[in-house]
Amino acid sequence: MPAAVRATLTEWTRHDDRYGPYELEEHLDDVVLDEIDERLAALLGTPAGDTTLFTGAADAYATLLGRLPLGPGDRIWTTPYEGAANLSTLYALRDRTRCALDVVPLRPDGDLDLEWMATHIDDDVALVSVTYVPAGCGIVNPVEDVGRILAAHRCVYAVDASYAVGQFPVDAPRIGCDLLTGDGWRFLRGPQSVGFATTSPEFRKLLAPAGLDPVVPPHGTAVVALNTALAEHTEALPDDDLVAGLRATVEEAPGMELIAPGRIQSGILTFRHDELPAALVRRQLAARGVVVWKTVAQETPLYLPGLGVTTAVRASVHHDNSPQDITRFGEALHEVLKLERPSHQAPVSVHAHPAPVPEPVSGSAHSTVTDLAQWRGRRGAKSGTDTASEAAPETAPEAAAAGLRRPRQQRDGRPNLTLYRTR
Repeated sequence: MPAAVRATLTEWTRHDDRYGPYELEEHLDDVVLDEIDERLAALLGTPAGDTTLFTGAADAYATLLGRLPLGPGDRIWTTPYEGAANLSTLYALRDRTRCALDVVPLRPDGDLDLEWMATHIDDDVALVSVTYVPAGCGIVNPVEDVGRILAAHRCVYAVDASYAVGQFPVDAPRIGCDLLTGDGWRFLRGPQSVGFATTSPEFRKLLAPAGLDPVVPPHGTAVVALNTALAEHTEALPDDDLVAGLRATVEEAPGMELIAPGRIQSGILTFRHDELPAALVRRQLAARGVVVWKTVAQETPLYLPGLGVTTAVRASVHHDNSPQDITRFGEALHEVLKLERPSHQAPVSVHAHPAPVPEPVSGSAHSTVTDLAQWRGRRGAKSGTDTASEAAPETAPEAAAAGLRRPRQQRDGRPNLTLYRTR
């Protein structure tokens, strides 16, 4: 947190403890809620009054989408990059309403198959959920292109921007979504226990009978601190050289493998070692003053397990990082690998049955990935529609095991397509 945010959180926590909650509530009603509404509107490009506060993005997603009035004739589209918390909400919605839940396929390079989406969208699709930047890897999904495909259809379009908002500009009207959720921490650097949702007028009308209010509102001190974090936030993107440096450092480390699907990457990088468990790498880096995180396959259950990934390490570049931080990270990483890598053993695969990886469209699996500078030039432009989609296998055991629906028979006699990721 910035010093001002930490000071605000500390001050109002002490105030709440000393004087009770009523003065805090009065301060929220008289000052903070109006300010935070205006600042979130400016951050997301939405009109003031379109945002509701929750205890977190996952809470907002579950509360609002869980109230959708769907039925047995409706279909939900999600993607292989959906996180476990959101998938739990979608599973519960499917079970409650008896609707169908399908998974949009990926192109061989890891991008969402936009051509498939444009071909298969119809009025049966009632909800499309896309994660802007997933928790399990750093791909930036083309949410604006998806919004243009869905614009002429009746479906609700939901975007989870938890790992995107604050990292780079997020413009809800340009995305064209009906629901956008985000967290106050991570790249916004506010407290962890507050998040938000911005909603379109059409979505609010759809949920009018159920309402938009959270089941449990966030605590007032977290709201005050988020307000300060938004006041402190700048629109500066993470430095492209730092992103490239982080990537190069990992690529040059012996035994490391990047998990970086797609052509557009954020400031988040996920990787794994061919021998060392992610938990050990994380702990050893922490002992050397470098904080990274361990991600597990279950956090992105429709994507990472299919790659044979069980655990991986996630690092990210923030606004206050420097080239010296990248150098320090590289030195610490090489120290860990030198000390921990067993010299007397042959390399052991981290998974018993490696899943076949599709060949990239051209070049190596990593040559199709661009940095933030290329992403800037692509905002607002069509992407992913110039390559023919690949037909996926006729069966998807991993998706069936997850309880997902098999592809439906095409009415026009075309060969069946599966909705699951191409192996």
